[in-house]
Amino acid sequence: MQLRSTERQLDCALALCFLALIPWGIPRARALDNGLAMTPTMGWLHWERFMCNLDCQEEPDSCISEQLFMQMAELMVSDGWKDAGYEYLCIDDCWMAPQRDSKGRLQADPQRFPGGIHRLANYVHSKGLKLGIYADVGNKTCAGFPGSFGYYDIDAQTFADWGVDLLKFDGCYCDSLQHLADGYKYMSSALNKTGRRIVYSCEWPLYMWPLEKVRYLALYRSIC
Repeated sequence: MQLRSTERQLDCALALCFLALIPWGIPRARALDNGLAMTPTMGWLHWERFMCNLDCQEEPDSCISEQLFMQMAELMVSDGWKDAGYEYLCIDDCWMAPQRDSKGRLQADPQRFPGGIHRLANYVHSKGLKLGIYADVGNKTCAGFPGSFGYYDIDAQTFADWGVDLLKFDGCYCDSLQHLADGYKYMSSALNKTGRRIVYSCEWPLYMWPLEKVRYLALYRSIC
């Protein structure tokens, strides 16, 4: 059933990602002087409402697809969310094709994203918004799509080439704490090397909490 604008507005409630890492108690904390995330980053993330709905045949208006994100971009502008400061339209898990392309690059599912992520980014930018995307530090994403382990440089460059403005980097399918730590550091470096200004939504603490105490100062220093 097609969601009306007001229903979608209330259901999604812009479960928006506050992505700033705040090192409490650290005086005069410093980060890269690149102008990014100077205030809490606000936007819309699809997972809270749409999760990993891949059934575009039965539910064309609520599956993870190019159409969904284009419609949401329109609503963020027309319903006043953009003017209120919600500028990031963020794709979560399940946007990918099951395999990388012949050059080892991630690719969007061709049926659900027929124009690819680059075209979607251009559309989102035309609305005065920014596009966020999702990937995973491990061998697979949490939903089982291709992970970035062993592909950090190529994935960072792919996102930059597409015009992505934010990366949410999840932590599923890591085989050790060292893999987790090294992967997050490596992707930070890889994103910086692209030359594109991309906000790094680091999910490292979430995956460290069940295993050991998170040392925020060490984390902060290692990725900034």
